[in-house]
Amino acid sequence: MELISSLLENAGSLSGYILPFLFVLTIVVFFHELGHFLVARWNGVTVTVFSVGFGKEIFGWYDKHGTRWRISWLPLGGYVKFLDDEGAASTPDVEMIEAMNEEEREGAFHLKPLGARAAVVAAGPIANFILAIVIFSIMFAFVGRQTTSARVDSIAEDSAAEEAGFQAGDLVLVIEGSEIESFADMQRIVSVSADEELEFLVDRGGLEVSILATPKRREITDRFGNVQKVGLIGITRSAQPEDFILVKYPVHEAVWRGTQETWFVIARTMGYLYDVIIGREDASQLGGPIRIAQISGQVATLGVAALIHLAAVLSVSIGLINLFPVPMLDGGHLLYYLIEAVRGRPLSDNAKEMGFRVGMALLLMLMIFATWNDVTNLSLL
Repeated sequence: MELISSLLENAGSLSGYILPFLFVLTIVVFFHELGHFLVARWNGVTVTVFSVGFGKEIFGWYDKHGTRWRISWLPLGGYVKFLDDEGAASTPDVEMIEAMNEEEREGAFHLKPLGARAAVVAAGPIANFILAIVIFSIMFAFVGRQTTSARVDSIAEDSAAEEAGFQAGDLVLVIEGSEIESFADMQRIVSVSADEELEFLVDRGGLEVSILATPKRREITDRFGNVQKVGLIGITRSAQPEDFILVKYPVHEAVWRGTQETWFVIARTMGYLYDVIIGREDASQLGGPIRIAQISGQVATLGVAALIHLAAVLSVSIGLINLFPVPMLDGGHLLYYLIEAVRGRPLSDNAKEMGFRVGMALLLMLMIFATWNDVTNLSLL
């Protein structure tokens, strides 16, 4: 009863997140599928359906090549269907392929050379990474980045910083080989490095001093009331308006920083999943559609730029997840192609079918687990 009451109490809040959620997810899904679509077209593959969403079509249209572009009622993904696909999962329709004439066979995806098939499949995640780089680059070049120096103003008692020997006035220059340009740079590295020893290089009165400190894992509550477990060392910086500087970067540097930002999200995502596997991180922080909707709504209150930035982060995450070697995902198809390249022939239809069933089961379990996390944490909405 308590869980049901929580759901009802938060229904109003959740409904306020729907539009930002659809905005963010539609952008990410569209570009993912567009990657598949464009590379398929370049390789002469006949595309019959380009769908944003699953299930029954809300509306759609045909382009001059006969592709049905459609918006479907369940906006939790999308797909591109090729002429010889049996369904949205891009499994081959064997009976259709056998009945094809010569012209139709030329446009059949599953009859294309191995390299062409692999390129079409990989194009979706790659499009997600490119989208993220473009968004981050635009943000760095035209919106700018608000920064403040990574100077230590005060140190909390009994903190990791106090134990390590930090002093007020220290300016952090480098952490674990990464140059630090702002206090936010330092926070970002420290927050994802709980219980890991880090080497800090600081400027102390003109002298460079090396300090070893281990961020302590702590629960914090953000401005929206979300509770997160992050690493903290106990350093604070004054937040006076004059301390902040808005920096906009030249286009070439913005693109490089956009690429670095994309790589950071990839590394952080992989690092978190690894920490979950070894038990260092709490799997309860894994979220599903409800969690994404919640974050989208919260970020939307900060402005359009913040929401687009979230779309870039989500694009990287979806591109990365799709590369996991799980049947039903792009990475699963690429795994099959790798096996085909090594063996010199594809796996049997039975082996593929079994793999897809296992992949479907894994994805369903992950979705159920993530959604359960979302529901049990609705009190945070």
